[in-house]
Amino acid sequence: MSYELLTNVVWHSLTGPQAGCSMGAATARRYARGFSPIVAFADAARPDFAALAPHCDPGEQVYCAGWSGPVPPGWQLHFEAPMDQMVWDAPVPAADSRGDVVRLGPQQLAAMLALVAVTHPGPFGERTPELGEYYGVFDGPQLMAMTGERMQAGALREVSAVCTDPAFRGRGLAARLVHHVVRLQLQRGQQPFLQVIHSNAGARRLYEQLGFRHHQQLPLRVVSRIDARQRSGAMSVA
Repeated sequence: MSYELLTNVVWHSLTGPQAGCSMGAATARRYARGFSPIVAFADAARPDFAALAPHCDPGEQVYCAGWSGPVPPGWQLHFEAPMDQMVWDAPVPAADSRGDVVRLGPQQLAAMLALVAVTHPGPFGERTPELGEYYGVFDGPQLMAMTGERMQAGALREVSAVCTDPAFRGRGLAARLVHHVVRLQLQRGQQPFLQVIHSNAGARRLYEQLGFRHHQQLPLRVVSRIDARQRSGAMSVA
């Protein structure tokens, strides 16, 4: 299995299988508004922020991986950290026999967004569930945990939005849901991968125990475009 697409997997997703969910230019693209606010460049070492700017609202924070150069004028940096990419390296997980894992759809969107608001699994928008299949486990009307799919490039398929409500942690729900999604991906002939902030050691240990191995580390940054009026105001005050 070749993993070369992983170095710029967002770009290959936005210009490949998920091009219909993207917007931008020939050198810079992003998921369309309503999806996860993630951007990518054709050449991450020489990012074309001028091409990206018309597609980002002032103050809108967007996520970008693989770029570590100077922040260009007109943009500001909010967060940066190393991010680990991990790929599945184990046999196909056994089927879950409990029968309580359910496919999430539009009727569960409010519950999904409420869980995301509590757990902060990463960039997640109202339309993010359209990028793949999402599964969860409920306790009555309460969505206790969920996991789904986001990026897709070639045979690579991302496992994403792994989150469990704090009140229901310790029950192995995340492990069960990750294995459920991985099993489906492997059955399709896809290669599961995921991404996790390096400092989240607990999550990395869990993913290793489940069957993922470390592939590479990339820089992750969150930036936003500065409103031109704010820049001119700041210059006049100075």
